[in-house]
Amino acid sequence: METRQWTNPRHPQTLQIAVFLLYANAVFGLLFQRPFQLFGVALGFVVIVAYAAGGFGVANDRNWGYLVGIGVSAVVVVATVIAGVVLLGIIGLMFDLALVVLLLHPQSRSYQQIWFK
Repeated sequence: METRQWTNPRHPQTLQIAVFLLYANAVFGLLFQRPFQLFGVALGFVVIVAYAAGGFGVANDRNWGYLVGIGVSAVVVVATVIAGVVLLGIIGLMFDLALVVLLLHPQSRSYQQIWFK
């Protein structure tokens, strides 16, 4: 029987922090509605679901979760820069950039290439 988990303590520190940031972005996206400001209601909801699904996928060692996490993070960074950083806040952009850096860190990449299914 395969168990599902929300976090994975066996991951390297970079991936653990990335999972927490993916979940945090989903929660804060609902609370402060930043994805809705960037993409509108329908696509904003898709971004929030993608954050949560990416975090869950990475926590369960799935390649699709890793790719979803990178994809949604990169799209949000690009959209924030295009929309204007001043309008949506520099702190939000810093957290989005940190998430991309954590997911693309060499330690995260090597772990993902070896252990993810």
